[in-house]
Amino acid sequence: MSQTALQLTPANDILAGNTEADHFIQRGGKVYAGTHLIIDLLGAKNLTDKALMEATFKRIVRECGATLLHIHVHTFLPSGGLSGVAVLAESHISVHTWPERDYAAFDVFMCGDAKPELAVDILREAFSAEEANVQTFYRGEGVA
Repeated sequence: MSQTALQLTPANDILAGNTEADHFIQRGGKVYAGTHLIIDLLGAKNLTDKALMEATFKRIVRECGATLLHIHVHTFLPSGGLSGVAVLAESHISVHTWPERDYAAFDVFMCGDAKPELAVDILREAFSAEEANVQTFYRGEGVA
C-alpha cells in the first residue's frame, strides 16, 4: 500500500516534514499526546483470517481519522493465530490472537485529532466478539 492511499488527517504535516506541529490535544480539561486503548476481545471469531484483519485495520484507520503508513500481519502455524501491526503517522494499531481460546488482544494508540475510541465497536463487529474489555490511557499527560 502506498503512503498516500489513506492519508486523511492533519498528520500529513508529519509526512511532509513539518516538525513544528506536535499534535498534542486538549479534551475534557486534559492536555495529552494521544489516547491508547488496550482492547481484549473475548468470544471472538475469525481470528485466523488475515484478509479480514487487514481490512479491519484499514477500516479503523479510515473511520478514526488516522493516516496509514504500513500494515504487516503474520500467521503462526499450526494454530493460525495472527500477530500484526498497522503503523500510523499518529502511532499504531497492533494485535495478537489466540484462535484456540477465541481471544484477541489489540492496542490502538492514536495521537492528535484521531478518534481511537471508534475502533472498539469496529473490532467487536468484525470479529463477532461476545465481549470487549477496554482500558484507556492518556499518553503524554502532564508533559510540559
